[in-house]
Amino acid sequence: MDSAVVMNVIVDNVREMNEYFTEVAMGDGLAPLLVLFGTLLIVFSLGVFGALTLGAVGDLFTSS
Repeated sequence: MDSAVVMNVIVDNVREMNEYFTEVAMGDGLAPLLVLFGTLLIVFSLGVFGALTLGAVGDLFTSS
């Protein structure tokens, strides 16, 4: 029963965080640009490290 309460809190926090990020992304000045570049930086980093991880796992199962 306690885990359901924790999940409800997590879902509520994610919704609230989404509202805050939307307000910032639609704000004045350079805020939308900063959010865009931050998103691109994170996506690029995840892609690079994901590819490296897949290469390392693939290297474990191939013969030299």
